[in-house]
Amino acid sequence: MKQYGFYFDAARCTGCKACQIACADKNGLEDGRFFRNVLPYESGAWREDRMTGAWHQDIFHGYVSVSCNHCDDPACVKVCPTKAHAKHPELGGLVLIDRNKCIGCGACMFACPYHAPKLDKNAKKMTKCDACVDRISKGGMPVCVEACTQRALDFGYVDELRAKYGEGAHIVPLPSPSKTKPNLVINPAIGSEIVK
Repeated sequence: MKQYGFYFDAARCTGCKACQIACADKNGLEDGRFFRNVLPYESGAWREDRMTGAWHQDIFHGYVSVSCNHCDDPACVKVCPTKAHAKHPELGGLVLIDRNKCIGCGACMFACPYHAPKLDKNAKKMTKCDACVDRISKGGMPVCVEACTQRALDFGYVDELRAKYGEGAHIVPLPSPSKTKPNLVINPAIGSEIVK
């Protein structure tokens, strides 16, 4: 099966949230519900030079743009009591929600280490990124990728993304990729803390 996935370049992202807002606009999401989130993160420390008493730092601040990663081993699929969440090999391995089966229990939301599923409070159904399946089925790109002003996002088949950008690495604040085997390739920024 050819598997779709996202690429994220942490070295390019400025945290502008254009991807997040474009996605919310395209999907008609109310304030506060996002299928893509831009997360700030910091790392590093201050250290005193014992010889001189001077202080040195290696402080780093950056952003991670993350949505549903259409994982190979999706936690949401495993916990859904009605089987509303399913992986679709015929659609490039996308993990989609059947709203007719969803009861809005939120089990998927609590199980997903990326916090991708979100409750539509009005419909009482779970929702999440579907990689703009309506757009990609016509040869387009997800709206978040097109909206990124710094070209920090890309989308395609994971094997092609890895061939183009390298194997990548997971970075803080994301969880270990061993949990769900996400289809996400990341180019870390200098100073990013790598997650194993």
